Amino acid sequence: MAIKVGDTAPDFNLPAQNGSQVSLRDFRGKQAVVLYFYPKDDTPGCTMESCAFRDQYEVFKAAGAEVIGVSGDSQESHQQFAAKHNLPFTLLSDKGDQVRKQYGATTAFGFIPGRVTYVIDQNGIVQYVFDSMLNFKGHVEETLKTLQQLAAK
Repeated sequence: MAIKVGDTAPDFNLPAQNGSQVSLRDFRGKQAVVLYFYPKDDTPGCTMESCAFRDQYEVFKAAGAEVIGVSGDSQESHQQFAAKHNLPFTLLSDKGDQVRKQYGATTAFGFIPGRVTYVIDQNGIVQYVFDSMLNFKGHVEETLKTLQQLAAK
């Protein structure tokens, strides 16, 4: 079942590219999280999306949010991808796509891991879901709009 706006975001504990373990609960009460699921490191669309998040990273931080990318790739693959493209945020390795399934993040054509972004507020509540395989930059633009609207409330 897909996680939707108003739901409590499921907690997880996954390894990051730097070897640390990251849990969603680490951010509760502190800051919002922009959690984006993407298909694969170093593919054209995923590189474009991740670099768009990189280019706006300081804007996300200023809006009170941490950006976290998630795919089924290994920690080593994430290390190389982050280094190659100077990604300043955390990439998590979701082997077996367990967290992806927990969130109900879609698949394209029934077998390609989908591209879905969640805005989770500091209380752990999903405030926005953007699901688009091809609108790479839309994931960044739409989530920023949502964060700015939340900040204005």
